[in-house]
Amino acid sequence: MITQEQFDNEVKMIIANAIREDVGDGDHSSLACIPANARGRAKILVKDKGIIGGVNFAKKVFAYVDKNLRLDVKIEDGSEVTFGDVVMYIEGPSQSILKAERTVLNAMQRMSAIATKTRTFVDLLKGTKTKILDTRKTTPGIRVLEKWAVKIGGGENHRFALYDMIMLKDNHIDFAGGITKAIEMTKDYLRETGKDLLIMVEARDLIELEEILKNDGVYRILLDNFDYEDTRKAVKLINGKCLIESSGNINEDTVRHYAECGVNFISCGALTHSVHNMDISLKAIK
Repeated sequence: MITQEQFDNEVKMIIANAIREDVGDGDHSSLACIPANARGRAKILVKDKGIIGGVNFAKKVFAYVDKNLRLDVKIEDGSEVTFGDVVMYIEGPSQSILKAERTVLNAMQRMSAIATKTRTFVDLLKGTKTKILDTRKTTPGIRVLEKWAVKIGGGENHRFALYDMIMLKDNHIDFAGGITKAIEMTKDYLRETGKDLLIMVEARDLIELEEILKNDGVYRILLDNFDYEDTRKAVKLINGKCLIESSGNINEDTVRHYAECGVNFISCGALTHSVHNMDISLKAIK
């Protein structure tokens, strides 16, 4: 994963761009009918159930919009929530509350949905040694928020992007001319560039797995769309030589079975690409 500094910078860019996108040259609806010196109070209300996410992101958005806004947080990230729960109260300039509203809600709704789905998978894996991972199948421009939400839900982050891990997938292998050639070229590249990146290689079947195992320097092997029987065989063949990840259309019904095959990780794109936003709203308090 990326460093904390990179993470923080990504969040700052997202906030600045979101406010630019939403506010433009001004929130004219508020400017037209709310005096500049008007102060108000509002609450963030949950109208759903699940795991709340995005609370700390909301704090950053409100601070970016107006440092005079005061927050009283009642429920923190990662907590279970249900209909009627108040996550936080906001007090300060009314125009500022409304300027931040949509960015805060859009992010919290999305992050809560991801955190909730992730928690479902985490619970299904209890008692095993397998960790659930996200993927790069994220919404362009807000990847850091979606991966943040996975962590809030109790999952683990896979690589952040193309630059923080070497991952030789089927297309890399085919374009390079084969597994061994791709691995050898990758190790040469890392030596030549001085980059310190872990190498992960995808196997499409047991034959490819056997070829990967003939090569040194592989940190993790991805078993792509293996069934249970072949996954168990793969775990036995690898025999602790490197870490093992299962992936490929794994869902709530199958995740436990793959974990019980003995893999270290299961990656699931559905954590971020197939969620239904949690219903959360901001309501003025009269």
